[in-house]
Amino acid sequence: MSTSPPASPDPAPSERHGPRPGTVAVLMRLLPFARPAMPSIIAGMVVALVGSLLSLVIPQILRGLVDGPLGDGDSAAVVPAVLLILGLGILEAVMIALRRWFVLKPGTLMEADMRNAFYRKLQRLPVAFHDRWQSGQLLSRMVSDLNLIRRWMAFGLVLFIVNILTILVGIGFLVAIDWRLGLGFLVCSIPLWVYGYLFEQKYSSVARLSQDQSGDLATSVEQSVHGIRVLKAFGRGKHMHDAFAEQAEELRGTEITKAKAIAGIWLWLLLVPDLTFALALLGGVLLAAGGQISVGDLVAFFATAAVLRWPIESVGFLLSMTFDARTAIDRYFEVMDEDDVITDPATPVRIQEPRGHLVFRGARFRYQDAVAGQPDLIDGVDLDLQPGETMALVGVTGCGKSTLTALTTRLYDVTGGSIELDGVDIRDLGLEELRRRIAMAFEDATLFSSTVRDNVLLGRPDLADGGPEAERVLQEALDIAQAGFVHDLPDGVETTVGEEGLSLSGGQRQRL
Repeated sequence: MSTSPPASPDPAPSERHGPRPGTVAVLMRLLPFARPAMPSIIAGMVVALVGSLLSLVIPQILRGLVDGPLGDGDSAAVVPAVLLILGLGILEAVMIALRRWFVLKPGTLMEADMRNAFYRKLQRLPVAFHDRWQSGQLLSRMVSDLNLIRRWMAFGLVLFIVNILTILVGIGFLVAIDWRLGLGFLVCSIPLWVYGYLFEQKYSSVARLSQDQSGDLATSVEQSVHGIRVLKAFGRGKHMHDAFAEQAEELRGTEITKAKAIAGIWLWLLLVPDLTFALALLGGVLLAAGGQISVGDLVAFFATAAVLRWPIESVGFLLSMTFDARTAIDRYFEVMDEDDVITDPATPVRIQEPRGHLVFRGARFRYQDAVAGQPDLIDGVDLDLQPGETMALVGVTGCGKSTLTALTTRLYDVTGGSIELDGVDIRDLGLEELRRRIAMAFEDATLFSSTVRDNVLLGRPDLADGGPEAERVLQEALDIAQAGFVHDLPDGVETTVGEEGLSLSGGQRQRL
């Protein structure tokens, strides 16, 4: 019989961390992980910006060409200008290729570092944390969210900054060509910035909901796969499928809401530039007809406006990518910010003469999410287990037998009293030494998708490289567990057991 903590859903982010921080503050949390990649990222930004600025130089060359050689009918002078424009175009293409080369590898390295840090954090966090969180939510953060962050860091961030700078420089060129047309262009772009602010308010919340629902869906799939034998045995496949379909439909609805929000900003990003272009064209033609600007100025103005069209239109999907990344970073650090409440003491004590004398002194324990006013699950337990002594705990289901044994290895910490091993409070021992002195056999058989050898020797990392000692320990463990059946498996101890050991019988899993 076992005792499990009360089920507790993954709490909402607002419940865990209070007021929602700003987008920039959230994005800046990546800096410790991104710092090694920043030189390459900045280099990628620089070459991308150079490429964009080169594209803005071409209209200025056209301006001189139209007002100069073409206006004078000097066809011979056109050739150098055309060659210069061709050279600038080739150089711009080279800059784009360099940008991709600079940012690709650093982005993947940052993603790998963040994923490794996340996994290490999961290993350090107490069992109480894993009791609260769904496995699918953790998997989606480790895989999907980090993929979003990597793509934004290597692509979205670079292009967003470069395109904003390109727009600002381009507007400067437009104002320099003719201040009236340039200011008109700038004023007409104001609705885009207003809508961009409104877009953040709407899109951020729906993006968060979408990623959370994806985590819930991943949890459902994982549970169905792990429980496939039970589902088939009891004919509950259709029930689980219906529940899964309902979750999938909710996610689909959220994704449609996201798509509508993106479509809304795309409408503005396509409509406003077109209207601005049309109004500027009308004004430019009138100014040119009145002799207030030259034909070359008019050509340069609209060529520059055409160059700015892509940076302006790209703002929509770059904003959505940025807000997706912000949400992913939020979700990532929700786990990374969890306190490691069960840790090594500042100065670990070592047991000089290990004997195996275990003492509970008024031990008390209650789960974190226990109802207020409810008595402690373990309430003032006193036990004195001498070396070599065997004790059986008997009680009704849910009375705390398994929890009591879990306290000895600090899977949970007592909330009152103490537990001593050979006269030392186990909280004063390093976790590695404590778990080397006390072993716990769980009721549920947990095996990893690896060989029989790896599963049996899991607790002896010093024997991972094999050798006579590893063979001796392996055989001794198999003999004690009466697991000689492993030698009859297709590859003996080198046989790979399936995930959760499902390729073995229930009894075989228990013995291993």
